[in-house]
Amino acid sequence: MRQPLSVIDFATVRKNQSVGESFADSVTLAQEAERLGYTRVWYAEHHNMPTIASSAPAVLISHIAAKTESIRLGAGGVMLPNHSPLTIAEQFGTLEELYPGRIDLGLGRAPGTDQRTLQALRRSPQSADSFPQDVKELQGYLTGNSRIPGVSAMPGANTNVPLTILGSSLFGAQLAASYGLTYGFASHFAPDALADAVNTYRTQFQPSEQLAEPYVIAAVNVIVSENPEDAARQLEATQRARVRMMVGRGREFTEDEMDMVMASPAAQQVLHMLKYTAVGTPDTVVDYLERFAQHADADELMISPVATRQEDVLGGMELLANAWNK
Repeated sequence: MRQPLSVIDFATVRKNQSVGESFADSVTLAQEAERLGYTRVWYAEHHNMPTIASSAPAVLISHIAAKTESIRLGAGGVMLPNHSPLTIAEQFGTLEELYPGRIDLGLGRAPGTDQRTLQALRRSPQSADSFPQDVKELQGYLTGNSRIPGVSAMPGANTNVPLTILGSSLFGAQLAASYGLTYGFASHFAPDALADAVNTYRTQFQPSEQLAEPYVIAAVNVIVSENPEDAARQLEATQRARVRMMVGRGREFTEDEMDMVMASPAAQQVLHMLKYTAVGTPDTVVDYLERFAQHADADELMISPVATRQEDVLGGMELLANAWNK
C-alpha cells in the first residue's frame, strides 16, 4: 500500500492577485484536497515575503477549517522562536476545540524571515537556542502538564494537539527522536541532509505518549500534467518565478535579462533547492514518488504543488490523486 499524500500550501499571492484572492485559492485547494482524499493540508509561517500570505497560520487554518468538513489542517509550521509557547498553545488549543480531531501543529526552529523582520517581531536571534525547552513547555500546556507552576493554557490544556518537529538538519531529527514526536523533513527546499536526518531519527527514536513508533513525513515538489510538454512548461515557469523571487527580489526583468539571471551561480543555488521535484504525466510522477518515498524512508509524503497557475495546481493534484490511489 502506498504512503498517504498530503499537501503544503503557502497561500501564494500570484501576479496581479490580491491577498484576499490568494486566500480564496487556498480554500479551494483545501476543499479539493479533501474531495480527492489527501490526508492533510499544512500552512507555513513566513514573514515579509510579498508572494507568501501564510504569515498567520492559526488564523488561516480557522478560516479554511470552517469551509471544509474532515481534512486535517495544520501548521507546517509555526516558527516557535517567533512566539511564546503559551500563545501557540492557546491558539492551537482554540483550533482543536473548534475543530476536534482535525488540527496538527508542526514546529520549526528557523525564524522564517530576515533579521530585520525578526527584530520587528520583537524576537532575538538567540530565541532559537531555547527551541528544545520551548517545545517541552508547549507540549506541557497542550497535555495539561504545565511546566510553569500556576500557568495553564485556556484553551489548550488537555487538547493533546499532536506535534511534529520540522527540519532540514540532524538537529531537528535528533530532537524529534528524543522527544518521541513525528518528524517532517523540508526536502522540498532543503534537500541535502534528507537521508542522514531520517536515518538519525529512526535509529535514535524514543517512544512517547504521543507516538509509539517513528513516523516520517517527507516533502517533495510536484508538477503533474497529462501532457509531458505542458509539464515541462510548468516547470520552467516555476523555476523562473522562484529565481525571480529569491535572486531578483521580485524585480521585473526582460526575458533576455531573466535568461542571464537564470545562468548565474545564485540562480543555480536556488534551482538546487528544487532537487526533489516530480515532473511529468501521472504515471511518471507516481513512479518518481514511489522511488522518492523509498529513498526518504517516508511514512507519508507532503507534496508541494509548485505550478504558477491555480488551475495547474488543482489539475495536477487531481491527476496525482487518481493515479496514486488506483
